[in-house]
Amino acid sequence: MNPFQIIISTIFVNNYVFSQFLGICPFLGVSSKVETATGMSVAVAFVMTMSSAITYLIQHYVLNPLHIQYLQTIVFILVIASLVQFVEMVIKKLSPSLYQAMGVFLPLITTNCIVLGVAIVNIQNEYGLFKTLANAIGASIGFALALILMSSLRERLELIDVPEALKGFPLALMAAGLMSIAFTGFAGLV
Repeated sequence: MNPFQIIISTIFVNNYVFSQFLGICPFLGVSSKVETATGMSVAVAFVMTMSSAITYLIQHYVLNPLHIQYLQTIVFILVIASLVQFVEMVIKKLSPSLYQAMGVFLPLITTNCIVLGVAIVNIQNEYGLFKTLANAIGASIGFALALILMSSLRERLELIDVPEALKGFPLALMAAGLMSIAFTGFAGLV
């Protein structure tokens, strides 16, 4: 696949949230307001793209030559944690309200399985640097699309009358399931 096909595939066909169920914690936890979802999307996109590029370089120029690939997961998590700390400091300085709104979910980007998953998939698929960046960018856009669609839907669902047992999280889970099924309609696109 060329980089353009990888981007389209990771946004629609193989969306990490809807087809591989990675990144569900922030998907459900930060998707109650569009503003918070947008901020989280930007933060995850930055961390995912930068960590993919850095982990690619570390894998190919440090881990592989030294034959210490068994340290891959630990090294990748350290890279991601460092980037998250940087993003956290920037958001705290530039937008304290967004920092407060994201709360505990901002540091949780470190353990967000979609960020680590994309970095590992890039290595497993033996992508070059451009394909690695294409996969990270596509995954970031796909994650943002999922998060913003879900937050828009949840804001609308707050305004409708539903049975008491379905209010809040149960209705959000049902909506997420239906969105996942809807995204299977893109199968065969790429």
